[in-house]
Amino acid sequence: MNSDPRDRRPLARIGRALIEVAFIIFLYYSNLLMGEFTVTSGHGKTLAFAVSDIFTVTNFSIGMISALIGFAVFHSLRKWL
Repeated sequence: MNSDPRDRRPLARIGRALIEVAFIIFLYYSNLLMGEFTVTSGHGKTLAFAVSDIFTVTNFSIGMISALIGFAVFHSLRKWL
């Protein structure tokens, strides 16, 4: 079995990029969830209500744009350093 390790390299880059973007989105949504309970901790507020309140198309688009910008910044810093 003579496999070339360079064949997997583009897939590894794509996988690393997806993991980094997903992690930034995770941090964004966890911050939104904490803010939902901190700012508006009304009586009877449940986790289900908070989750339905933060998972919107607008929040997802903001999170995705922020994640892509964050990935680009970290990628350029990685190359520069």
